[in-house]
Amino acid sequence: MSVPVWAVTAKANQIEAKVHRVTTDGIGEPIGTIQIRSNEHGVLFEPDLSGLEPGRHGFHLHENGSCELAEKKGEKIPAGAAGGHYNPGSGEHRGPFEEGHKGDLPALYVNDDGKATVPVLAPALKFADLLDRSLVIHSGGDNYDNSPDPLGGGGDRVACVVVTGE
Repeated sequence: MSVPVWAVTAKANQIEAKVHRVTTDGIGEPIGTIQIRSNEHGVLFEPDLSGLEPGRHGFHLHENGSCELAEKKGEKIPAGAAGGHYNPGSGEHRGPFEEGHKGDLPALYVNDDGKATVPVLAPALKFADLLDRSLVIHSGGDNYDNSPDPLGGGGDRVACVVVTGE
């Protein structure tokens, strides 16, 4: 079985993931890479992304290994096949430094030029948690609460990559 262009195979607890834009037309052009590696404090993500809207963006590990469209109530959802946030326990959406979804990652910050290059550390994750799951970037920030909007108000899914264990 071949690995889709929007997926990357993990080897030796370190990978370079090519991230692709997602829209209601499906999977689009690449917007850059994220270096992902295991370290003693969790999993480190080092983005080198461009073409994103400036500001804070929700960044999550989703439960399914797919960036494909899904349909919900007749509406096309970009990367909807990625499912919800990775949540192997019964934790709530509380952020990467609280007891909550393991898929809640620190937010990505995009500068005024549309570039995201600030590394983020996910202390609740182990590298193996990434395998056969999706990393999704959302259009808006994430307040790590369910109020006033569900799942922190991260908004639409705008970019995605799958990490496979093959």
